[in-house]
Amino acid sequence: MKYKLIIDKNADEEIIAIVHEPSSLTQQIENLVCNYAGEKSIMGYNDDEMRKLEFSAIECITVIDRKVVAIDTDGKHYWLKDRLRDLEEVLPSYFIRINKSTLANEHCIKRFDAVFSGGVDAVFRCGYREYVSRRCFAEIKRRFDRI
Repeated sequence: MKYKLIIDKNADEEIIAIVHEPSSLTQQIENLVCNYAGEKSIMGYNDDEMRKLEFSAIECITVIDRKVVAIDTDGKHYWLKDRLRDLEEVLPSYFIRINKSTLANEHCIKRFDAVFSGGVDAVFRCGYREYVSRRCFAEIKRRFDRI
């Protein structure tokens, strides 16, 4: 397999992939190109509805029943086709990891609540709650201390 990258500020941007047959790699490349092409949104699916979700309208992205789900500002759940780790690379820097299976929009976190078991929950504007791991909470505190 060959790879070639040409950076020319005067040329139109295009991506061409020549392959022998479709594979999981070609699907990942296609998803990457579609999601990175200056887009500020991602496609979400809810029963019979397919909706373009703006990143700013997503409060968090989490894994529920082994499916990646985006929760919007109205509290609606939309299933996503991408994996969480792939989304982490696409999402803007204001999305932070709060536990092993959740990315949160830091602008949509209303508050952090201490829970009886000694942990911390992030409470979002829509009312959704998700636990924050100790390791991630330490990083979040460092991030907010820099502000």
